[in-house]
Amino acid sequence: MQTLACFHCGLPVLQPGRWLTRVDGETREMCCAGCQAVAQSIEAAGLTDYYRHRSAPAAGPDAVPRELAEQLALYDEPDVQSRIVRQPAEGAAGTEVTLLLEGMRCGACVWLIERTLAAQPGVLAASVNFATERAVLRWDPATTRLSTLLADVAAVGYRALPYDARRREAQLASTSRSLFRRLFVAGLGMMQVMMYAFPVYTAQAGDIEWQYEHLMRWASLLLTTPVVFYSAQPFFAGAWRDLKARSLGMDVPVALGIGAAFAASLWATLVQRGDVYFDSVTMFVFLLLAARHLEWMARRRASRAVDSLAAALPERVERLTDASQATAQSFLQASTETIPSMRLVAGDLIRVGDGLRFPVDVSLLAGDTAVDQSLLTGESAPVPRGPGDEVPGGAINSGNTVLARVLRGSADSTVSTLERLIERAAQDKPAVAQLADRVASWFVLGLLLFAALVLAAWWWIDPSRALPIAIAVLVVSCPCALSLATPAALAAASGALTRHGVLVANGRALENLAVCTDVVFDKTGTLTRGRPEVAQIEVFRGHTAAQVLGAAAALEAGSAHPLAGALRQAARAHPPLSARQVHATAGRGIQGWIGDDELRLGSSDWCSEWVACPRPEHGDSEIWLVDRDGPRARLRLADALREDSAETVRAIRALGLRTHLLTGDHQGPAARVADALGIESVCASATPAGKLAYVRELQAQGRRVLMVGDGVNDAPVLAAADASVAVGEATALARTAADSVLLSSELHRVVDLVSMARRTRRVIAQNLAWSTAYNFVAIPAAALGYVPPWLAAIGMSTSSLLVVGNALRLRIRTWNRSTSSSR
Repeated sequence: MQTLACFHCGLPVLQPGRWLTRVDGETREMCCAGCQAVAQSIEAAGLTDYYRHRSAPAAGPDAVPRELAEQLALYDEPDVQSRIVRQPAEGAAGTEVTLLLEGMRCGACVWLIERTLAAQPGVLAASVNFATERAVLRWDPATTRLSTLLADVAAVGYRALPYDARRREAQLASTSRSLFRRLFVAGLGMMQVMMYAFPVYTAQAGDIEWQYEHLMRWASLLLTTPVVFYSAQPFFAGAWRDLKARSLGMDVPVALGIGAAFAASLWATLVQRGDVYFDSVTMFVFLLLAARHLEWMARRRASRAVDSLAAALPERVERLTDASQATAQSFLQASTETIPSMRLVAGDLIRVGDGLRFPVDVSLLAGDTAVDQSLLTGESAPVPRGPGDEVPGGAINSGNTVLARVLRGSADSTVSTLERLIERAAQDKPAVAQLADRVASWFVLGLLLFAALVLAAWWWIDPSRALPIAIAVLVVSCPCALSLATPAALAAASGALTRHGVLVANGRALENLAVCTDVVFDKTGTLTRGRPEVAQIEVFRGHTAAQVLGAAAALEAGSAHPLAGALRQAARAHPPLSARQVHATAGRGIQGWIGDDELRLGSSDWCSEWVACPRPEHGDSEIWLVDRDGPRARLRLADALREDSAETVRAIRALGLRTHLLTGDHQGPAARVADALGIESVCASATPAGKLAYVRELQAQGRRVLMVGDGVNDAPVLAAADASVAVGEATALARTAADSVLLSSELHRVVDLVSMARRTRRVIAQNLAWSTAYNFVAIPAAALGYVPPWLAAIGMSTSSLLVVGNALRLRIRTWNRSTSSSR
């Protein structure tokens, strides 16, 4: 059987029918996704005459080597996609995947990749995060394949693969080594060239004989050549990629400046007349690489908190093979198998040793230990955990080996949920960032036109100064500072917050938080602990509180009701009693015998069938303990306030924000909580629809609302508020609806979040003001001849570094004092 040849490059087609492309109305076979992408681009550009007039098949696409094309095809396999793709948020169509990007260098790269993906058929949404070097892609699998989209990104000069934490670490290590090598070569060349340039600058006319001056020029040329063709290679490659994609990024003026200065110096050396700029070229390349190296390290630090979530999870885990050995006495000797963590499913039994991380969310079955949850909550102090307790994936077992049952697979675990929230945040760009990106893209075009005018003007005024002044104009400008102003600040702030237990799950969250005027708190589970506690015991007929609690705990010994748990907890310090013939009446209470006495524990209405029991006032939770002769005690249970609720509300009001309490609880308990905390407005007995109406009424008055809640019934109002926070232990639905998530139970993190949002807004304004003012002053000064090329290089590099450095100040701040004490 004759082997088909690829229509584009002529190589054999190993998988006929897999990569088909219509060229000039006919369906053609391609050998790989790369050739398919190139052929589609040629067809779309109306350049199909190329295929009619070519003398030989084209070479395979450089951007997509055959090995890479074969690798991309694997991502179309169903079993592979089951591990890397997911269904998007509710209401969104298509399939979603997170991609790891290689080769990005500035804000223009973000724009180019987003535009390339958005132009492909079947792509529903594409968002690129420059700081974390990730993209979130949503597409219709019925229209296009994932491998085709990955090849489209490769065709414009970048590499995109489904995100993998370990591949990310390898990429970072490779990037670091490459940047350092190029920086080292540029630094060494700059120092040597400056040694030859210094005598020329300081000597008087005639001090250096012409043959020695030309010798130093040739030596400088030899030293500058590796700097230009090796160290500066990323600038030329980036400029060529931008031009091929018909876009103008920061690399274009940089490459023009370096190339023009080197070409002019080479010509002057060959013809032995004119000025040379080898020292300016090497200094410019070195300073640019130094700025990019520092900027890259800053972005790395800003995204480290995000990367650590996925990278921390263990690849493999010990799963018990015999469920009969899953007992406290035998699980340490039980037979196990080592499997990949991603293969775990709900119900699996696993053994986690001391010092290892839990791979997924689990419930402990045997073994008492301490768990370090600092990765998720920011709290470094281990917390005790025992049988029956739940532990999130990513936590470290800091005590003894334990037996656990898997609650959720890796795709649904806490870490995966948090990663999805982070990726959701990456898809949303604040309005100021979108404006800066648009301005930067037009800025480069205007700069090139202006540099051409400057060159023409100075050629007419003084031809000897025309080229260095035009180079200085190209070099001194800094569109990258404008593009970095907002994302650098947002990445630094988000990274700092994540390290301290606050997850920003919406790209516009900090922007909206900074302008909020009102904070609306939910009560139960937000300002309170979310679980009832015995607040008061009123005893009758000579009984003691210890006797009452002992009897109540004995009656409730087998009950799963929340009030039963509160009674058992309160009675732990007292001698246990034993009850018999216990019978529960749903919604009313429980009845049984303790010793020779028949007792009832329950609501006042039910207990009043035996003896008179007044109804509770103000909607309080009250239960009665009675016997046939009369009441023994009245117990009032309440949801206790969190330790830091009062401090949080005071701090919120100190920031100038109005406070509201919005709860479905009765007016009495709600009013007492509001009075205790100093909350100004109270809305009690509110249904989910009522909560939503309350917030919308505030918004109709021109207020900007921050909603803080935790329950399922808070999800609609969290989504409707201008900004929202889900507190620790919030339900999955509430976390999904919120803009930000508190990963610990520390409510005062809301104050840190609002303060950080305001600081981030100020830093963004400072960065934009600086980058605008710098370009407004530096470009005209260079055009007038006041800025030589070497000084332009320093100015341009310093401008970018100042923007990034100013943003990094957000990582260095004094956090709430209670946090530092706990840490």
